[in-house]
Amino acid sequence: MHTQFLWRPLAAAVAGATLLAACANQPQGNTQAALQLNDKEYFDSAAVDVFAFSSKPGGLFFDSKTAGIEIVQHGERTATNGDVRLLHTPEQWDGMGQFVERDVDPETGTITTRLAYPEHDFSYSVKATASEDGVVVGVHLDSPLPEALEGQAGFNMEFVPAEYWSSSYLVDGKPGQFPRSASTTDGMIMNDQGLTEPTPFATAKTLVLAPENPERRVTIRETLGDGELMLFDGRTKAQNGWYVVRDMIPADRTGKVVEWTIDINAIPGWVREPVVGYSQVGYHPQQTKRAVIELDPNDTAQGSVELLKITPNGKTHVVQSGKPEAWGDYLRYQYLTFDFSGVSEPGLYQLRYGDQTTRAFPINSDVIAKAWQPTLDFFFPVQMDHMLVREAYRVWHGLSHMDDALQAPPNYEHFDLYAHDDALDTEFEPFEHIDGLNYGGWYDAGDYDIRTQSQYHTVQGLVHAVEEFGIERDNTTVDQAKKFTQINRPDGKQDILQQIEHGTLALIAQHRVFGHAIPGIVAGRLYQYPHLGDGSTKTDNMIYDPAMDPHAAQRGVGKMYEPSTVDPTANEDLMPDNGNHSGRFDDRWAFTSNTTALNYGSAAALAAASRVLGPVNAELADESLATAKKVWEFEAGREPNTYRFGNTTGGKIEEEKLKAAVELLIATEDQRYAQAVSELLDQVKEAFYGENVAMLVAALPYMDDGYAETLEQLARAYRERAKDFEKENPYGVPITRGGWAGNGAVMGFGITNYWLHKAFPEIVEKELVYRSLSYLFGTHPDSNYSFVSGVGAESQTAAYGANRADFSYIPGGVVPGILVLPPDLPENKSNWPFFWGQNEYVIPMGSRYLFLTHAAQTLLQN
Repeated sequence: MHTQFLWRPLAAAVAGATLLAACANQPQGNTQAALQLNDKEYFDSAAVDVFAFSSKPGGLFFDSKTAGIEIVQHGERTATNGDVRLLHTPEQWDGMGQFVERDVDPETGTITTRLAYPEHDFSYSVKATASEDGVVVGVHLDSPLPEALEGQAGFNMEFVPAEYWSSSYLVDGKPGQFPRSASTTDGMIMNDQGLTEPTPFATAKTLVLAPENPERRVTIRETLGDGELMLFDGRTKAQNGWYVVRDMIPADRTGKVVEWTIDINAIPGWVREPVVGYSQVGYHPQQTKRAVIELDPNDTAQGSVELLKITPNGKTHVVQSGKPEAWGDYLRYQYLTFDFSGVSEPGLYQLRYGDQTTRAFPINSDVIAKAWQPTLDFFFPVQMDHMLVREAYRVWHGLSHMDDALQAPPNYEHFDLYAHDDALDTEFEPFEHIDGLNYGGWYDAGDYDIRTQSQYHTVQGLVHAVEEFGIERDNTTVDQAKKFTQINRPDGKQDILQQIEHGTLALIAQHRVFGHAIPGIVAGRLYQYPHLGDGSTKTDNMIYDPAMDPHAAQRGVGKMYEPSTVDPTANEDLMPDNGNHSGRFDDRWAFTSNTTALNYGSAAALAAASRVLGPVNAELADESLATAKKVWEFEAGREPNTYRFGNTTGGKIEEEKLKAAVELLIATEDQRYAQAVSELLDQVKEAFYGENVAMLVAALPYMDDGYAETLEQLARAYRERAKDFEKENPYGVPITRGGWAGNGAVMGFGITNYWLHKAFPEIVEKELVYRSLSYLFGTHPDSNYSFVSGVGAESQTAAYGANRADFSYIPGGVVPGILVLPPDLPENKSNWPFFWGQNEYVIPMGSRYLFLTHAAQTLLQN
């Protein structure tokens, strides 16, 4: 999946653990008030909530598992996608009903949602009504099920495996245990449409999930009398599948055709355990130190918060104590704050609130100075495409995608936001091999494509970091000739420059081959796209030849690279042999539209890279600057090409052009570019945030006094608008709404504030930079772990990287963070990595994180 990178905080629409032990001896049944339809239009009680299509089906990447009938039980969303589906265990791109309308009736306590599958001429309604112990959900048809959907359409509800795989179930009283690994009863079968589907591992009229666990016990009863509940394991089709409860829709029926009574256990008197938000990394002595305590709406604030210092013998003593300050309400919770900025003595500390004591955290001058190292040492090397990446005994991945790439066809809409109209803007025929694209670039995210917009954002961000802060670290060997990277082996070269070189090589390859930037390179077919594991096994690394037998053992003649370039220290068995043609149609596709915004964005990164690449590749530095100038002249001589689809063909033209103008101005000091910056200022000043601010401030030394005065006025207006975040949430940063969580916006906010503080320190205070970093490290809603994997005492270590199926992580990767699910649920699932909108690494987040950590450390040590 990809993200729409959110570095636009002021344009954003601003709108754990549970306390089981205390309830262990209490009655197990529901004794609290029944669910009520609240003014936020969902069913609500102290311990249980039920959403009914609060989010529309579909989303940024189709099935986001954030729609339909959903259950929030004791603070955790455990079930989703209660809706009519056409497969037992649908995968992400399988069909979903399209939202038509939603009616909320407070008088009857009913939410009715009308949906349709227009391609099947099939419409239906899902009605949810509060009951004594939960909800009653029914499917209603005005017309009988279309004949083509008989035996296919059913009502599904999905339960997240991580919440249940240590639990049992009862089917009409018969016991069973949820399988930890993917399971069926009778194996997989082929359905009438030729698709492989699992068989249920349980069937019943009444299904009880987790009867032994009062926090997760849910009882589902089929109450029409002629249906049957089937329990499936969706992981048999896809590792990100959930447990699915399904009831088939009968043929030749109208009216109510499916009805479930869903009883959701609520522990009497349950109150969600407070979340004490603080930095898992710790604090610099001079840094603002502020804990934010998130409380259940039915909780009562404790008397005081204590800051404890840990002595060498393990004992603690209180160094500060005080009553937390009430901040107010945000989303569904109430908040308190506790400021301990006055404590600066180095040492180990803990916070104690009520009966909860946090993990130890340091106060010391070097805590931030080291926090960025895993990102440069591990995350960026692991993401390197067209390389073999090794770390001591471990091979992160073999040499990948040496068969890049085939020309993508015209008039084609890809499933991951790429598209072509009838103009390919190249001389290559559809599916013809394109030489010269098999080097450089990073895996964009938890998938393996080379998304150009991501590449140039990342290159530009890394250049700014090295120009501003130096970052003289050498901990990795990168050998472009041998296509070999080894982590934790220095090679005498500056690592960040080698990463800039790697990204620049992917960008320059496009200009060498096509004469312009392209949207990117991606797997062409869906079965290949969600590949998990070693990227070198995604293709056979051999150029597709349609004349060859795809099943033949022999390989065509030719060489991918000279034998002398094979690294002698690497395992040569991991490399493909020198025959480089095959009949396997598995090569990635290049989408090649020549768009103005992409050209400017690419030129900006190339111009920036040209300023720093000299020590590692002087020829590439010269070529990059020459190419950037050529792109500028080319675009100046034509009408802008604004063809745009999804988020693959560039941002706003004026903003991408500003980046190119500023980077070329800094690289050349040519006043033509200064004039362009001056003209573009009027076009972008209404969007004075994020990358626009960074570019406009970076141009200041090359501009006149009038330009500086305008920027100062814009900075004052910006600081006033930024106060909205301080009013909207207790963290004082932009917490975005949408299908992708907002850590990109949070980091962008901090970076914006760094540039403005540097230029106008009397207007924008440096505390705003620290605030973004504290949020990232644990001072955020829902939980208090660090969103930087492997950084901090507790961090997100089940993340959406290429190794997500192992419930693992890549050190230094930054996850998207808190996704606000409409209308009011902040969520980041730490035990389920497959939520791409919450947990997927993307490369621009890495470069932003490197910049932000160094910005904070620089301000603190100064």
